[in-house]
Amino acid sequence: MILTVDVGNTNIVIGCAEPGTRKIIFEERLYTDRHKSDTEYATSAKSILDLYNISPADLEGGILSSSVPPVTEPIRRGLEKLLGKKIIEVGPGIKTGVDIKLDDPSSLGADLLVGAVAGISYYGSPLILIDMGTATTISIINNEKRFMGGMIIPGIEVSLAGLARRAAHLPEVAIKVPGRLIGGNTVGAMQSGSIYGHASCIDGMIDRIWDELGYKTAIVATGGFAGIVIPCCKHEITLDDSLLIKGLTILFEKNTKHK
Repeated sequence: MILTVDVGNTNIVIGCAEPGTRKIIFEERLYTDRHKSDTEYATSAKSILDLYNISPADLEGGILSSSVPPVTEPIRRGLEKLLGKKIIEVGPGIKTGVDIKLDDPSSLGADLLVGAVAGISYYGSPLILIDMGTATTISIINNEKRFMGGMIIPGIEVSLAGLARRAAHLPEVAIKVPGRLIGGNTVGAMQSGSIYGHASCIDGMIDRIWDELGYKTAIVATGGFAGIVIPCCKHEITLDDSLLIKGLTILFEKNTKHK
């Protein structure tokens, strides 16, 4: 078994998987805390392993991807302290098998790269990948399996929080699907606008991407808010909550003795 860790701006996704079979043992989330020490992160990871009766000695290694530079080093050191082994970090020099067609390939976020690796392996190409977290990112892989680029959209939580902060009479509201599209009160109207507005944005972007590519693609979505928003979209979109764990497991295989 291996430990897989993806550090996002809001959450850290920690999982355990078996290389080769790619069976996922578990997936859990921690709040991303920029002030935690390496020992505190090691303790948090150990507590999660304990929940599943897994000893650090049972793990042959680990792999880390991070989009939050201040957290990268503390959590990497913490995981290496816990496992007593070097942690593979997704970054320059790692074998991915993905053909990246960006102006600056090194600028591609680790999470987007990991998602692309899993997306191509599990769903083929052409493919649109949607990751809904602090930001909503849309990545496009064309019919030649090339990562072409994409879009970054303010995430649904960020948008709602900004609206409540900038508009004096608007409250903070829970992110959930309202009972009807046309809101009969302020809270319902804000929830409808945020959920269905975000879903409509995704639907519209998919149509524009298809127009630019000249052909249709498969569509896969992941991320903390995907389960809320994607069912409200009109396009057929596959939800895959474990996409990043799958991608990290594949990258571990590519960069170790596992094939």
